[in-house]
Amino acid sequence: MTRVVAIDPGRSKCGLLLADISTNTVLSGLVLPASEVLDQLVIWMDAPKFDELVIGGGTSSQLWQQKLPPNLPIHVVDETGTTLRARERYWKLWPPRGWQRLLPIGLCIPSGELDAIAALVILEDHLGRSLQWPGPDPLRSGLSR
Repeated sequence: MTRVVAIDPGRSKCGLLLADISTNTVLSGLVLPASEVLDQLVIWMDAPKFDELVIGGGTSSQLWQQKLPPNLPIHVVDETGTTLRARERYWKLWPPRGWQRLLPIGLCIPSGELDAIAALVILEDHLGRSLQWPGPDPLRSGLSR
């Protein structure tokens, strides 16, 4: 198992994603207040440990890179356009249901924060391949805090 964490960094909240890249599978995705991000990383570092961290190189990336453990392999990825691409990626993972499936996909708006999906897009850009997210829809299951 090769575990990687991806972060869509922000000043007030961040998207975090934990994935097993040996199976191309998302293990967990969260949107957390900035004050809780380091605590969550410590939890994910405990067992089994993740091998590297991929972070978007946007506005608050430098601040976050200074806060991260110095011995952790970090890859900074261009995150230009990831927020818009996260919406499209969301609908590919969890297609619209009910009456929304009748609308053009560009008119469908997800019902929550897409930061964890943006972290997924950042990781997929870094890896050059798509990942599976077999778990529940994070916007409908209340995984954002």
